[in-house]
Order: sequence, then structure tokens, then C-alpha cells
Amino acid sequence: MTDVRPAPPDCVYRLATLSEWRAARETGLVPLREIDARDGYVHLSTAAQLVETANLHFADAADLLALEIPLEAVAADVKFELAPKRGEAFPHLYARLRRDHVRRVLTMNRAPNGFAVGDALAGESP
Repeated sequence: MTDVRPAPPDCVYRLATLSEWRAARETGLVPLREIDARDGYVHLSTAAQLVETANLHFADAADLLALEIPLEAVAADVKFELAPKRGEAFPHLYARLRRDHVRRVLTMNRAPNGFAVGDALAGESP
């Protein structure tokens, strides 16, 4: 039988506020949110899921960023699991997300219909 699962993405993303990213730069660890601690994993998104996740869960965030993480950097600790409310599999990281896992920091810009992925944040490379 042929395996028909989609190929894994090259990168996964963590949505973070500017203050969370600054804390990660200081401590070396991206802070856990209450939902991460409760669920036992760090919530991540694929590129295709990023904007909808931002619109659903970060509508009030004024300084939202997308931390781009090469999947190969965290693959040993990532499981793609079904999120019943969204009906699709999301990447969940069963380890702490370290600053050195992050390849790029992208701005999430407000657009008329919600967020849009922007450019790399100048001066905020890992």
C-alpha cells in the first residue's frame, strides 16, 4: 500500500508577541503560554495555518510575530495531531522551544480582513 500522507513542511511557526520574543532573546527559551503548560506541548502552526491561527487566537495582539523554525531543528519532538475544532493536524512540540531553534522572525501585519505575514523583523535575528 502506498503512503499518501502529505510531505512534512520545511518550517513550522510559533506566534509570539514582541515581549515574548524579547524574553526568548534574554533567556534562550521562548516563554510558555498558559495553554501550552495546560496541554503539555508548545502550539505551533504550518505556513498554511499561520494566518487563520493569528486571526482566531491573537485578534487583539498589537505586536504579533511569527517565529520561523526549521522542522528539522525540532522534528524529534514534534507530533502532527488533529485539532478537532479546525479539522486538521497541527504541529505540537513536546519540548521547550529554544531561541536557537528560530531561523527568522517575521512580522504579522494587520490587514483589513485580519493578519497577513510581513517581512523579517530587522535587527531581531536569533
